[in-house]
Amino acid sequence: MQATTTVIGLIFIVMGGAMEGLFSLPLKYTPRWRWENTWGAGSMMALLLVPGPLAFFTIPDLGAVYAHSTRGAILLALLFGAGWGLGGVFFGLGVAAVGFSLGLSLIMGLIAAGGSLIPLLMQHPEQIIALPGIVLVSGIVLMLAGLAVVAKAGSIKASALAGSQPTTGNFRTGLLFCVAAGLLSGLVNFGFIFGAPITKLAEQYGATSAAAPNAVWALVFTANYVINIAYCLYLLWHNRTFPYFSHPGTGGYWIWAIYMGLVWAGGIVVYGMGATRVGAFGAFWGFPTMLIASVLIGNLVGVLTGEWKGAPARSKKLMTVGLVVLVVAVLVLAYSNQLMV
Repeated sequence: MQATTTVIGLIFIVMGGAMEGLFSLPLKYTPRWRWENTWGAGSMMALLLVPGPLAFFTIPDLGAVYAHSTRGAILLALLFGAGWGLGGVFFGLGVAAVGFSLGLSLIMGLIAAGGSLIPLLMQHPEQIIALPGIVLVSGIVLMLAGLAVVAKAGSIKASALAGSQPTTGNFRTGLLFCVAAGLLSGLVNFGFIFGAPITKLAEQYGATSAAAPNAVWALVFTANYVINIAYCLYLLWHNRTFPYFSHPGTGGYWIWAIYMGLVWAGGIVVYGMGATRVGAFGAFWGFPTMLIASVLIGNLVGVLTGEWKGAPARSKKLMTVGLVVLVVAVLVLAYSNQLMV
């Protein structure tokens, strides 16, 4: 039974990762909007469609859950959500500047290291020096190695195809944006881990174990998307791009915005459903596993949408090697969970 539950949890984690690898796809298909139009519309849809409705319909007596939660737990959830929001701003800018595949790979590597190892060190330092922790670290190291190869492949491709793909901004500046995004975006997992007291309280008030984290996600998501919307509103005003929303032929772009909002937030919710099923340490190994899934799907999308058309054969071979290493990393991370007690 435990093995079946773990497999189901892993499937949810991978599904969440796939959704996270696909959520920024609208940036490629809304050419008449500027970045702030697409990102702002997607953030607004995520805020309106996910946090409130999700918590309201899945958490019995939500008001009582928050009323009896400690102020510290609520503030931490909001704070980590705001940090994730800043990471999201840099994520969008970084991907727009360096390309979908390369940007996603760089960001996810940094998110995995910060969002998994640091919370483990803070809450369970004894696990790091034990066999389970060593295996977990080995899996993350493999992940970083795979991402380094993927990033190298993307760099070679970017150099060969310079000027032929729709990226915006300076490439080096884009890399800095990616680093900032990676360091900040891992805070979403901090919100999940340190919001555990709220999750437990939600279960006490009748929420299922799969739905209970939604009480935390509602806080984390709200802070995240408010930050993103605020920044986009600034850009819309500064760049005078509000009128782009009414450009002829852009009505269908709002479908992409709805898609972006639902998939962006939904991927994290599905990840949380999986992480709660795979044991007490699910958030520590499940988080990098989710990110690997997002990188694999993101790069597949890059191939299918023509990002690698005309790229040198060497870059394609490196990409293949990197993706194989990432798959092996998933297996090692999953094994670490079996060792943790």
